[in-house]
Amino acid sequence: MSRVTPGTWRYPGETAPVWPGRTWPLGASYDAEATNFAVRAPEATRVWVCLFDAEDVDGDDNRETRHELTEVSLGIWHGAIPGVAPGTRYGYRVDGPWDPDQGLRFNSDKLLLDPYARAISGRLRNDPAIFGYDVRSPSRRGRGDSAPYVPKSVVHHDDFDWGGDRRPYTRWRDTVIYELHVRGMTKLHDRVPEHLRGTYAGLATPPVIDYLLDLGVTAVELLPVQQFVSEPRVMAGGRENYWGYNTIGFFAPHNAYSSSGDHGGQVREFQEMVRSFHAAGLEVLLDVVYNHTAEGWTTGPTLSFRGLDDRGFYHRGIRRAPGESFDDSYWDVTGCGNTVDASDPFALRLILDSLRYWTSHLHVDGFRFDLMTALTRVGQEVDMDSPLLTAIDQDPTLRHVKLIAEPWDVSADGYRVGDFPPNWVEWNDQYRDTVRDFWRGHAGGVRTLATRLAGSSDLYADDGRSPYASVNFVTAHDGFTLRDLVSYETKHNEANGEGNLDGSDNNRSQNFGVEGESEDPEVVALRRRSAANLLVTLCLSNGVPMITAGDERGRTQGGNNNPYVQDNEISWVDWRADDAWLDVYEITKAALRLRREHPVLRQRHWFEGRPTIERGRKDLVWVHPEGREMTSDDWADNRLSVVGMLVTGSPLRSPGPRGEQQWDSSFLVWLNAEPDTTKVTMPSELWGQDGEVVVSTCPEHPPGTAVAPGEPMTLDGRTVVVVREV
Repeated sequence: MSRVTPGTWRYPGETAPVWPGRTWPLGASYDAEATNFAVRAPEATRVWVCLFDAEDVDGDDNRETRHELTEVSLGIWHGAIPGVAPGTRYGYRVDGPWDPDQGLRFNSDKLLLDPYARAISGRLRNDPAIFGYDVRSPSRRGRGDSAPYVPKSVVHHDDFDWGGDRRPYTRWRDTVIYELHVRGMTKLHDRVPEHLRGTYAGLATPPVIDYLLDLGVTAVELLPVQQFVSEPRVMAGGRENYWGYNTIGFFAPHNAYSSSGDHGGQVREFQEMVRSFHAAGLEVLLDVVYNHTAEGWTTGPTLSFRGLDDRGFYHRGIRRAPGESFDDSYWDVTGCGNTVDASDPFALRLILDSLRYWTSHLHVDGFRFDLMTALTRVGQEVDMDSPLLTAIDQDPTLRHVKLIAEPWDVSADGYRVGDFPPNWVEWNDQYRDTVRDFWRGHAGGVRTLATRLAGSSDLYADDGRSPYASVNFVTAHDGFTLRDLVSYETKHNEANGEGNLDGSDNNRSQNFGVEGESEDPEVVALRRRSAANLLVTLCLSNGVPMITAGDERGRTQGGNNNPYVQDNEISWVDWRADDAWLDVYEITKAALRLRREHPVLRQRHWFEGRPTIERGRKDLVWVHPEGREMTSDDWADNRLSVVGMLVTGSPLRSPGPRGEQQWDSSFLVWLNAEPDTTKVTMPSELWGQDGEVVVSTCPEHPPGTAVAPGEPMTLDGRTVVVVREV
């Protein structure tokens, strides 16, 4: 237990140990004279700042000193304490009514994290004391000091020298995203120094950055790096939350990814990582989780928001008329126990302040918002004119960073793909499902596939958005890896300890006759070719491609499609060459290079199916295997599983950077999902020139193969062949 020294209050004429301070900025603000503390708890009756001495050799808190804040204005308690240096650990204790039926859960026995803490030290430990209620009688206030079991806020002073850091500002149409986990990316990397593996510093080492540049991506999207903790039920099972979708500190870089300690060193290390990526021309995007917090359902731990303003911060189950009783049940459209009410003025302010902080002080280039639809809720209705979306659109800083929505939550009315405002791009799960179905032979024709390859105009063109509004992906952290997608037909999540009941059953996968890993060379070759087909399709589709880390080299999770608690070899990227699918890596690299070098393959204007100049060729033609343009009858043919996508670059519809007309090569991409050998004919009237194969998964037509107009081509089953007009 902590040893407590109460702060001394002043008598008239004596020097006050706590100065009045100010209400802004929220959080702990250091200067040489005193550190100002400001925290919002509008219905509290007393608030203390609790300072902690250095940890002893056993890692326990040595001494806690409490300083009562007596100044409060508009619900913000504030005070300045002299002599508090950067690196000092602190927390808040807040007293007030205990009336859960009214959403009031104040408990001064529980140490609370500062919602605005720039750094957080320590980890959450599973103990009954972390709960604000009595675990034997939940309606009663719980006793027991939680300080020994909860992480602490850290006073941080930002004096980082960015040294002329320059953001890449990559245009959306030029962007290629690589979704990765900070720890998992380098934990097994033999060329990263051992003491840096699994950290921000390890991610910024030359072996990692050079690999990303060689592959051809332009941005990394980091799985959650805002401070998170594990759920008590997960800890009770002897596991830890690995993915990090359980945030508790929206300003603090996660301390477990730091090689520099957690008393503020994690902030500097994160900044150094961002600076290194920018120097290499790579953008840094964050996967952020503002839709819920780690406090979970009303029976979850009291760590911060619940002990400060439980009534205002979380959505409630039923909105009652004035004068009627308050409904304290949480309204959960996140599947995680609670939903942050982003229409609440303080919750809205916190989210916006957090986004600005990561952008302005930590120089990140954009955000992917987890379950973004939940944050658009006003009351219980989805509103695309919600306070948060409106505020971001008007903010002079945030409206210019990359904004990616996961456009759904877990409710039926929360699926809003294609509905977000024009300054947002969206994860397009319809692209994922369509491409997976096509390559496993379940597409029922090629009509929907063509729409997805061309940028999903049915979802984004009607409100003036560009094809890059679609973030295309075939896998993500959530679900099978690419290797498992072609190796397993059912999930194998037994290691998660939930009886294999967790994770999706709708995998749209195939195993080619053998469930799991196989020694059969024909099966392995077919799987590698199928994985390459999926990645080439992704890289050459209109929109923004997103690759999941390790897919390009055959990373496997052993059939686990929900390894959120697997901080081990199941989730980490395996860098050994002997098990890598290096042929898939090389073809992915080639496809990305083709995309990068040819703007015809990454256009910001929609294809119109007509010439860009008089007597020119159509900008996009869909080619039947017989070598002619597709007809309405062909589009209605549910048995058709071979199609050619002919994009013309002479000239492009999009102008150049100075408004000049751009010219580029023309490409014909043949996609053959037939399991058997198929004959196609190179178009003559539509093509008109000799061609050369530049990317191929077909052994009969390797790169460099010459083809002529009207010439038949025999494609092996399940192959992609990309021909460039010479």
